[in-house]
Amino acid sequence: MRTRRCPATDLGACATAAWVDTSRRPFVDGGMAWVPVRDGYAWDEDLPERSNPAARGYQRLGDRVLFHGPRPDDAALRDAVERCSPRGVLWVRGHAGAERAPAVELLRGEAGEVTHRENGLAYLLDPTRVMFSGGNREEKARLARMVRPGERTADLFAGIGYFTLSVARAGSRVHAMEINPVAFDYLEENLAANGLADTVEAGCGDCRDLLRGVYDRLVLGHFEAPAYLADALAHVRRGSVLHVHGVERTPGELGPDLARTAADCGFVVESSCRPVKTCGPGRFHTVHDLVIL
Repeated sequence: MRTRRCPATDLGACATAAWVDTSRRPFVDGGMAWVPVRDGYAWDEDLPERSNPAARGYQRLGDRVLFHGPRPDDAALRDAVERCSPRGVLWVRGHAGAERAPAVELLRGEAGEVTHRENGLAYLLDPTRVMFSGGNREEKARLARMVRPGERTADLFAGIGYFTLSVARAGSRVHAMEINPVAFDYLEENLAANGLADTVEAGCGDCRDLLRGVYDRLVLGHFEAPAYLADALAHVRRGSVLHVHGVERTPGELGPDLARTAADCGFVVESSCRPVKTCGPGRFHTVHDLVIL
């Protein structure tokens, strides 16, 4: 693991730096910290990889730490504070409704807005008001690699710009839709902050009311996305690609249902499935790539 060495007291200050690999935890010992460095940035020391399967996992978001799932115990809380020196520690109990509003409890320090940097993009958000899924990092990068410059993309559940920013930077003309007005405000701020406001048309409201015209690519990045597939299929042509997210016990089990919905709408699709991450015992977050034939 490539790292930069700094005093442990500086961890909070450097948490939002572009060079920090936020997918890994820093190593702290004796008042010093070794902070993981992203590919392409200068580093000081290459530490051997460590594995501690008993440790409670958490998410670093800017200069805050977020726990998901069951409430963390005192040992997990101490571990996070010692390793990260965060400005605040929050427990995210879950997300509710179509707007994916978080239920959050502040456990230590202070809450507030953070700037999270990932894959060269900056995401401004307040984790007590809107959700951010760090586990989608590779999926954002994969999607950006698939984009053909100039194509028209619909992002049906844009949030604060999770997929919109990556796809727009890759050269797509994006129509971004978000029903949560708080998340929509952050979406507009993030488009401006990343210099992408001129390439994205953003709309606040239900995507079923905002979809317009025909798209080359449609991103349905919501666990309830299969229920919106028929609406999305009203805006495709031969060669269009839909990325349909969902939750499955076995990756791929949604495939026949999605193909059946497409057939009911008059389309034949070529389908492939990719696991994104686990999202609970025996449950997988997956994405199905559907190509209209």
